[in-house]
Amino acid sequence: MNVENPLEVFANVAAILTAIVAVWAYGRYLWVQRQRRLRLENHLREERPVGDQGHRTLLHLVAHLGMSEAEIIDAAFRSKVIRRRVSIDDQGRADRLLLEYESGNPEDDLPRRSKKRAVF
Repeated sequence: MNVENPLEVFANVAAILTAIVAVWAYGRYLWVQRQRRLRLENHLREERPVGDQGHRTLLHLVAHLGMSEAEIIDAAFRSKVIRRRVSIDDQGRADRLLLEYESGNPEDDLPRRSKKRAVF
């Protein structure tokens, strides 16, 4: 192998490594976004007790999930099963953004009783 200019070889290797790192970073970014969306969906699905509508405010979700408001809103807008509702104040203006889990399947959307073990 005849290497006339080692700088050209180094430049080619650097270009290849840059592309590999960029693809890895983008894949990691997509994976983190997916994990946040799944955490939000799972939390909202589990937070639908009997007799409750399942609406949760951003402040409630920030406290329970440890995510920022921007991350929660981003995950909610990317999800196909999370519905956004607006709470209205006395003057008819939007007051709060509420999030709820709604899968589209009536059986899944019905509230479920928590499974508690009987203690004898």
